[in-house]
Amino acid sequence: MARGEATQDARLYFDDLRVGLRFRSGSYVVSAEEIRQFAARYDPQPFHLDEAAARESPFGGLVASGWHTAAITMRLTLEGGPRLAAGTMGLGAELSWKLPVRAGDSLHAVGEIIETIASQSRSDRGRIVMRVETYNQREELVQLQIARVLVPRRAAPKA
Repeated sequence: MARGEATQDARLYFDDLRVGLRFRSGSYVVSAEEIRQFAARYDPQPFHLDEAAARESPFGGLVASGWHTAAITMRLTLEGGPRLAAGTMGLGAELSWKLPVRAGDSLHAVGEIIETIASQSRSDRGRIVMRVETYNQREELVQLQIARVLVPRRAAPKA
C-alpha cells in the first residue's frame, strides 16, 4: 500500500488501516430522470419530481433527494475507497447536505480514515471512522458524511 493512499488490489483488514489513509473515487453524473425515479420511489416531494413545482421551491429548480446523494456516495465509496475484507458494514453515520445536487452534476467522493478503534471485547474486529466528502464538478462540497464501519482483523496465527 502506498503511503497514505488506499489500494484497490487487495482486501484490507483492520490491521492494514491507519488514520490518514485517503481515497478519491471516480465520478458519477446525475440525470434528471434518475432524480425523478429515485424520488418517486423513496422521497416523493415536488422539488424532486416536477420541474415546474421545483422552480417555485426554495431550490429554484429540480434537485436530487439528499438520500439519493447519500446512495450515490455509498456507490462511489465502494468503488473508489478501501476494499474492506468483509465489505463495508456500517455501524452508523452522520450526514450533512451542504448544497443541492442538480441534473447534470458530476459527483465524486474524497475520503479519509480519521479514527481506528480496536474492539475491547471482540479480538476479531475493530471499527474505523471515515470522513467522506462528496463534491460536484465545481469542487463544491455537496455532502459531508462521518461513517463508522466494522472491519474484521486478520486471523491470529494458530499455535
